[in-house]
Amino acid sequence: MFSVTVRDHMMIAHSFRGEVFGPAQRLHGATFIVDATFRRAELDADNIVVDIARAAEELSHVVGAFNLRNLDDDPALAGMNTTTEALAKVIADRLVDRVHAGALGAGAHGLAGISVTLHESHIAWASYERAL
Repeated sequence: MFSVTVRDHMMIAHSFRGEVFGPAQRLHGATFIVDATFRRAELDADNIVVDIARAAEELSHVVGAFNLRNLDDDPALAGMNTTTEALAKVIADRLVDRVHAGALGAGAHGLAGISVTLHESHIAWASYERAL
């Protein structure tokens, strides 16, 4: 399996519901480094997994929708505890939507999967991987 990873970042504010979250139930901020990995079994006709520039642009587009925002105010995330794990899934799903819409070019239709990793710090991160 071949893969290409692009990186971006976002700064968000949010709060959690549930005693398990302790003080994080209050509004707090987080800065995430976001890695998106695109996978395919065979390279395309141009010998690439995906156009890296387009992949980076689309990741920036998806992450930009959250950057410098309070996620508690986002209607698309209403009722969701926007944990690192949950946000990784939301970003992966939105990237898959962008692939299906053709935003990464026709060659991207040969992708087998996408994985998104959100790095909370140098010692903690979470990922979500899905097929296309």
